[in-house]
Amino acid sequence: MSPLASYRRLFQLAGTTYVVVAFLARLPLAMSQLGTLLLVSGATGSYGVGGLAAGALAVANALGAPVAGSLADRVGQRHVVLVQSLAGAASLTLLVSLVHGGAGDAAVVAVAALAGLTMPQVGPLARVRWRPITARTGAHQRRLVDVAFSYEGAADEASFAIGPALVGLGVVAFSPSGALLLAAAMLALFGTAFALHPTARSTRGDGPALPSGRLFTPVLVVLVGAQLLIGTLFGATQTGTTVLATQVGQPGLAGLVHATLGLGSALAGVATVFIPERIGPERRILGAAVALLVLSTPLLLVDGLPALVVTVGVLGCAVAPFMIGVFTLAERVVDPSRIATAMTVLASSTGLGYALGSGVAGRLADAHGHTAAFAVTVTAMALAVTLVATHQRRLRAALAVTRTPELAKAA
Repeated sequence: MSPLASYRRLFQLAGTTYVVVAFLARLPLAMSQLGTLLLVSGATGSYGVGGLAAGALAVANALGAPVAGSLADRVGQRHVVLVQSLAGAASLTLLVSLVHGGAGDAAVVAVAALAGLTMPQVGPLARVRWRPITARTGAHQRRLVDVAFSYEGAADEASFAIGPALVGLGVVAFSPSGALLLAAAMLALFGTAFALHPTARSTRGDGPALPSGRLFTPVLVVLVGAQLLIGTLFGATQTGTTVLATQVGQPGLAGLVHATLGLGSALAGVATVFIPERIGPERRILGAAVALLVLSTPLLLVDGLPALVVTVGVLGCAVAPFMIGVFTLAERVVDPSRIATAMTVLASSTGLGYALGSGVAGRLADAHGHTAAFAVTVTAMALAVTLVATHQRRLRAALAVTRTPELAKAA
């Protein structure tokens, strides 16, 4: 089956409604962090408080998502995502109300954290649904699942570019509070639709018993480390971009420049399906890691926005193949009863890596400028190459094991 035929078959199986809803439902999370930063900093006059609130939202989401994923493994996604969507929308609305009501900084940060804790990570949960969606395709299932993960990687990257753009449009058309209320409305509408879609029934667990499969195998630990490092790339690159844009007197362009990273990644994600099937995910991750290291190195020489746009855009072309390889490998080797948990753990690792990268890069940039921030990006990719290269045999051995209830222990 050709790549294009695989995409057509995949979308026929899922249905247009599901594909659209699953994409739109992930945008509110991509909108919320920037929306919170703009809302709180604008109301308080302090970027410190705004950054603290946005960071609290991001970290709380990273910590809460695996718990929600584990619960989804037990009882299915329908009830879990429905509660998260409505609670997350209510929390964002409450955040806007508190800010406009002049609430104290501690209350604002606490509610921002509550919003992050309750918001669903739709991308990882959508990945879980593709195996049951393709269950009746016989010998074509593995190929279709690989294609689905390529699409999901592209969809995630597109959401990271479109989400902040929607916030920008909301701020221009209404206000920062209007942008965040838009995210709340989208979460309530499309998050609920994602939760109630018939595909959610296929993720229902066996009841109240805890999943018995082992989660944190050595293989998953390697993949978590890989995602932590790619998150570090996101945080450090965005920080360096912001610093350079500010230095040249165009701070407002930082978001648009960084969006080219997501655009390049989204395009590459769609094209990943054209990689021959004989090249396994462990080799794809290694190849993408090497490409990320090579393509990030020119960031150390950039001193203007035109060169930065080109460099960041090209760098993005290796991001999605790396992440798609990580998620694909995890889907194949993690015990079937722990898939949702594993997907959310990987996504949360990316968020924690983002916080780590932006924090370290920010401190270095204060003292040494944008080049020091970009040095964090390059260092993270050097570590990624080392991590993946030294564990190729372990990853390959895990893939060779047939999926069974005892898989995690064997891996």
